[in-house]
Amino acid sequence: MSLEVPSDASTDVGVTENGLDYDVLEALLGDAVIGRETHRNAEAFVVRPERVVDALSALKQDAGFDHCSCVTAQQYEDRYESIYHLKKYDDPTQEVGVVVPTSVNNPTSQSGEAVFRTADWHEREAYDLVGIEYDEHPDLRRILLPETWQGHPLDLNYDQEQPQVVTLREHVNPLQEDHATGADTMFVNIGPHHPATHGVLHLKTTLNGEQVADVESDIGYLHRCEEQMCQQGTYRHQIMPYPDRWDYISAGILNEWAYARVAEDLADIEVPSYAQVIRTMSAELCRIASHMLAVGTFALDIYGDFTVIFQYAVRDREIAQNILEDLTGQRLMFNYLRLGGVAWDLPEPRDEFFEKTRDFLDGLPSKLEEYHDLITGNEIFQLRCLDTGVLEPEVAKDYGCTGPVARGSGIDYDLRRDDPYGYYDQLDWDVITEDGGDNYARVLVRLREVEESAKIIEQCIDLLEDWPEDNREIQSNVPRTLKPDADQEIYRAVEAAKGELGIYIRADGTDTPARFKIRSPCFSNLQALPEMSEGEYIPDLVAALGSLDIVLGEVDR
Repeated sequence: MSLEVPSDASTDVGVTENGLDYDVLEALLGDAVIGRETHRNAEAFVVRPERVVDALSALKQDAGFDHCSCVTAQQYEDRYESIYHLKKYDDPTQEVGVVVPTSVNNPTSQSGEAVFRTADWHEREAYDLVGIEYDEHPDLRRILLPETWQGHPLDLNYDQEQPQVVTLREHVNPLQEDHATGADTMFVNIGPHHPATHGVLHLKTTLNGEQVADVESDIGYLHRCEEQMCQQGTYRHQIMPYPDRWDYISAGILNEWAYARVAEDLADIEVPSYAQVIRTMSAELCRIASHMLAVGTFALDIYGDFTVIFQYAVRDREIAQNILEDLTGQRLMFNYLRLGGVAWDLPEPRDEFFEKTRDFLDGLPSKLEEYHDLITGNEIFQLRCLDTGVLEPEVAKDYGCTGPVARGSGIDYDLRRDDPYGYYDQLDWDVITEDGGDNYARVLVRLREVEESAKIIEQCIDLLEDWPEDNREIQSNVPRTLKPDADQEIYRAVEAAKGELGIYIRADGTDTPARFKIRSPCFSNLQALPEMSEGEYIPDLVAALGSLDIVLGEVDR
């Protein structure tokens, strides 16, 4: 069956036929553990702040937790805390948390970067926004806010009224510094305002001759502190409109589902099957629209002009947008999902909606054949993309890469199958992987995923057409005010267009979250850019960046 998870027998410590044995895992960590917590998604071990590397290494090497999906930092009245959310690429339902408490007076713990390379950026963000410092971190400095920023915005004592003054000397010419390691070394700024950066991204690039010696991604130009905004909103009504603004490339419903899933699991809300089918159909329409734009803009990066490929991609994306507009009333910020279901039923007359959607699906095969002729079968495209921007599977895992970026490196990881939600486990479709690990493979994955999304949508339409009229329930009965019990913690994720989009929530007994942390797939994927670009030429660097399909609204949040 297409949805079967690979059934290789696991030899990881703590794995039993009935799931994880957390007692065995605790014994594995030994005296590094000073406590244990129960989160809604998994057990979590409280470890000593100076033993983080020991704990993470044991869980990765002996217990098989090779995916550090997220690092959450937060402050309590009496302590600061970092949580490393660990999973397995082979089975993401096997989860464990590593909680690292530090004192209020000295919020310092050991960095986990030596074990998981992806912890580099996550810990920098924790330092930037919350104020936790990480010993042995290779480059602990701000990542979203300017270096001159005063204070940490998610600190409980942060003064929002304080002035932020940047002196002129903070804007010195970077070329005044010694960037040269040899006579042929040159420092080049790419962006932040350049079409090739796909948003306000600044690439500080060091060239050795004509090849890339180093590249540093300077992000934060679009940072809005979405997490703090969600912490100030109510679960029931005020948070849902925000996710549309993270990945704003037609992926709004996928973003909304990330919040819906975590909040529904936190509050034990059941979603009617009919609403689940609608969610699944609309999410896959968003995935097609997102992938179409990714392919079209990537063609601009490769061919260097306003090509017919981009126009074809926008044409087909518009059809998906029109269908989504019929369903949701919006073309970008959908705000269609509700906790417990969806906002309203399918548009009337339903037959016209089904016919319009089927016409779109019927036309996709011939259009995808055109894309393959123009893109994957094009000699210039192949010369530019084959064996460039290579991302080896183990490197991709170390950086926490997910989505088409990971699957383009042969990593068979898709939360729709591996951690099922919605109606995906009731449908017939395949997870697409390619072994090339290069720019070509990532584009090929997206084109093939469009075919699978079309298969999913068609099955959803078949179900919706035959659904009994007296059982078309679009929402479950949800209390007007949600107040999850205090001290509940949960991390949940969905397979968004660009990878694993996860959210951590800690409840405090009120109708607003005490902590709301967004795990962006683009944030982790972009971190791998230096690995893909070293030794390449500038055009290959641009191609590698385009193949990641990032959107800065989600990177910066």
